[in-house]
Amino acid sequence: MSRAGGREREQPDSAAGCCPRSRMSVPAPPARAQSQGCAERGRCDSSWPQGRSITQVVPRQHRCWKWMALSETASLYKSSGSGRPFADALGLVPAQAQDNAEDMGRSMPRCLGQLDIRKSVVGLATGAGALYLLYKAIKAGLTCQPPLCSNSPICIARLAIERERHGRDSGELRRLLNSLECKHDEYTKSMILHSITRCVYLLEAEASACTTDDIRLVGSMLDDKDTSVKIQALNALKAFSGIRKFRLKIQEHSIKVLELISTIWDTELHVAGLRLLNNLPLPDYVHPQLRRVMPALMEILQSDYILAQVQAVRLLSYLAQKNDLLYDILNCQVHCNFLSLFQSTQPGSLLFEVLVFAERLSEGRNATHYRAVKWHYNEQSLHEALFGDESRLADRLLALVIHPEEEVQIQACKVIVSLQCPRDLRVRPSSCHPSHSYFKNAE
Repeated sequence: MSRAGGREREQPDSAAGCCPRSRMSVPAPPARAQSQGCAERGRCDSSWPQGRSITQVVPRQHRCWKWMALSETASLYKSSGSGRPFADALGLVPAQAQDNAEDMGRSMPRCLGQLDIRKSVVGLATGAGALYLLYKAIKAGLTCQPPLCSNSPICIARLAIERERHGRDSGELRRLLNSLECKHDEYTKSMILHSITRCVYLLEAEASACTTDDIRLVGSMLDDKDTSVKIQALNALKAFSGIRKFRLKIQEHSIKVLELISTIWDTELHVAGLRLLNNLPLPDYVHPQLRRVMPALMEILQSDYILAQVQAVRLLSYLAQKNDLLYDILNCQVHCNFLSLFQSTQPGSLLFEVLVFAERLSEGRNATHYRAVKWHYNEQSLHEALFGDESRLADRLLALVIHPEEEVQIQACKVIVSLQCPRDLRVRPSSCHPSHSYFKNAE
């Protein structure tokens, strides 16, 4: 081979010595291109723009192959994570990227500081709100403390036992009455009144030490808008009515109780109110109100709630003994199936009270002063259902004579006797005449 060829083969080796790593990956350019690239490289070394790569400065047709390979190799170093010098150390990364990285490094502490401030503000607001709610709860508790154990009947029974043992008052009833004067919600009021009722029954000595102001306080709860509070107030008044000195004071609430019974259709309220009325001697000034509520009492008697029916018929039996109320009861309108109350399938307690009611009505209408007046009744009145010509009361009474409960049998026989003979002629059996042909045929 010629010397020129030898020099051509040696020049790539010497040129490759400038960058040994690129010798295997970059082929040797032609001699003419190599000489031009070396000349251009001399110009680039003297005036190379800072922060710009070779691809941005040197035109495509004048780029040196070795510098291009070096730039590619440097980018590989940066992305491989091998720990070798990055490309920005060789001046191959744009200055804009370096500036952005420096700005990001300066702004990170500022962002973290703002985030810490926001967290502090949120935590401070949350803590202030929690302290305010805690303050309100403590203030409400100190203003008026509710009874601690008044909801537990076991606790009240224990107080009664301790009083019997040690002979001193527990003060529980007084504390409950004092707490009732405070402002409470409806549920708390009803629970306090319920506890007062239990205390009156179990702590009789403490209940006797109460005053009429306490009765007035409990009676004021009848004006509460909540029905449960009204019911518990009626129960508490019923408990106090067992003490003789409070009965006259409780009688003042009779008209209010009758109004509640006639205007609010609630079975529990009916039972509570009627129990209270049945435990009180009703004065004469209440009779006008009783006449107005008579239809409501008759509706309760014909309802399907046994407890309310029993209490209603007991009150009606008591009122049937009043001469000025007897006609109002007998002329009261009833349902067409009123005699179903006398069926043997009814509970024994209800049957007994209904039979007592029928006996007193029969005795009242057979009285001399009542028979002296000619009364007129409505077609659907109670008088026509029980004592009218088309009444089937006799059939029901004969069926009750063989009732399993003895008191029902005895009371049915009493009603039959009252229908046969007027009360003023009962001392002379020979003068008794049947008032209905059914009994004549049965005899």
